[in-house]
Amino acid sequence: MAVPPGFIWIAQNVPSRFLLPATTTYAALRLLREWQVLALPTWLHVIAYILSIPGAFALSVVYTDWRNARAAAARGAVLAPMIPYKRLGATDKVAALINGFTTGYIGQSIAADHKAVGNTMTMRILWDDRIETIEPEYIKAILATQFNEHWKGPKSNELMTSLLGTGVFNSDGETWKFHRSMTRPFFTKDRISHFDNFDRHAEDALAQAKARLREGHPADFQDLISRFTLDSATEFLFGKDVQSLSAGLVYPPNSPLAAASAAKDHPANVFAHAFGEAQVGTATRFFFAGLWRLREFWTDEVQKHMNVCNQFAEPILNEALARKREMKESGLDQAREKGEVEEGETLLDHLVNVTEDKTLIRDEIMNIMIAGRDTTACTLTMAVYMLTQHPDMMHRLREEVLTKVGPSRRPTLEDMRDMKYLRAFINETLRLYPAVPFNSRAAKEAVVWPGINGKPPIYIPAGLRTPYSVIRMHRRTDLWGPDAEYFDPDRFLDERLHKYLTPNPFIFVPFNAGPRICLGQQFAYNEVSFFLIKLLQAFSTFALAEDVQKMPPAEWARAEGRQAVERVMVRSHLTMYVEGGLWVRMGEASHEA
Repeated sequence: MAVPPGFIWIAQNVPSRFLLPATTTYAALRLLREWQVLALPTWLHVIAYILSIPGAFALSVVYTDWRNARAAAARGAVLAPMIPYKRLGATDKVAALINGFTTGYIGQSIAADHKAVGNTMTMRILWDDRIETIEPEYIKAILATQFNEHWKGPKSNELMTSLLGTGVFNSDGETWKFHRSMTRPFFTKDRISHFDNFDRHAEDALAQAKARLREGHPADFQDLISRFTLDSATEFLFGKDVQSLSAGLVYPPNSPLAAASAAKDHPANVFAHAFGEAQVGTATRFFFAGLWRLREFWTDEVQKHMNVCNQFAEPILNEALARKREMKESGLDQAREKGEVEEGETLLDHLVNVTEDKTLIRDEIMNIMIAGRDTTACTLTMAVYMLTQHPDMMHRLREEVLTKVGPSRRPTLEDMRDMKYLRAFINETLRLYPAVPFNSRAAKEAVVWPGINGKPPIYIPAGLRTPYSVIRMHRRTDLWGPDAEYFDPDRFLDERLHKYLTPNPFIFVPFNAGPRICLGQQFAYNEVSFFLIKLLQAFSTFALAEDVQKMPPAEWARAEGRQAVERVMVRSHLTMYVEGGLWVRMGEASHEA
């Protein structure tokens, strides 16, 4: 039986934070009495013991601030300015962040702070400081030029272990290198250019969309595309898909058929729902920093959802391990013992060839699942959302599809490379709606970020977390021009490309950068491109079903920037998604074109 999270917090913190101050105070008072310097009544002793705990904590905070300021000055640097807060422990900021996460517009709560304080700032959350930045030069330092001085770090590892274990996205050092080396061979050009997988599942998804639309109902594109990416990802990873599309599409919530739908009860969709809830729970922990275990005192809420995911994955893992044992018994695994990747071998086959540790295998599969399913599903969901909002761009994109590929032919890799507007459309989607809008590292050791724009260097104390907001950086008007918050694919084709992006490539990092850049970047481009081409061959009109769609509150229209024009509730946990789904009506294309 797992130890309750609250008990772990007590074991980690009570000795140093509670017992040590009280014990030290007791010893000091006893010595003073024995030396006949000071003798206090018992009731004052009790008060002194109680006050010693917050007193010691306050002294620790003050001393840490003084020590960091002194260390910064010694290096000719400064500390990043602190975001003002009103309540003890910045609990007002915690409330604002949680409100923004649950009901507000994505990234808006920190956008106001950046506007008031600067592009790089210190945020104090429950006495846990972090340096938040949207500066490309500092994101470049974190991801590339000072890569060895930054890592995920123990704080992030602790927050995300329930979800990601020790997989590639939650590990550092040799463990990260091991996971990276195992997955790299499966994202070579040859492996990600075989489109049979994409084609089969795309045909299934589009056929179901047509059938649902012919019934007179809109389709939840986010649900459809999430199942397309789940089925294609599991076929790519496991060698066979989990057939989540076979359950049929969901009906609109206002339809009497919605309750009778069996889609949500399909094992693959139960897994997907639990996986999403686990990501929401993990993201919520970041608002409580080191105190998250007190919030989940008796039960690890993320692990509860991951148990459902693990039950789904267990038969798949057992089957792979059984295949390995059969090959070993038959003497067919001699070449495999060397850890080599064979032709036709899946990532799961390779993992069980390297190790029989089911926890390690499961962790890696779950990590790659987020990368292979959730991020691509997000990009395609937001791309179709943009098709509904920009019919002129949709017509231009469809014209390119029909000109380069035709109304029915399966696209090739060469077709995709030749479709400049398609790539620009995808890039603009990734710019305004990056699949992973927020990310984080920590200073492995004390580090100094370079001074920029005439400002002094910034000192980052060892162990301090350094979150960075890709979505906020992607929308900065000083980096992308005055129209930065407008959706315009042409910015990746006209003079703006050479004015803004070419001289400063780190202003666009939807796949991260540096040694930890996403291995599946080209896989994602291929899958998104392939599906959009098939979609535009099949449909010629796209409209948001506003009678079904969960719409933003009226006050959003009075906000500044992108928030004012949104027609859906954009949210994020670890990846971005549309709350309530993306309900669309699409008109089938005529084959006379």
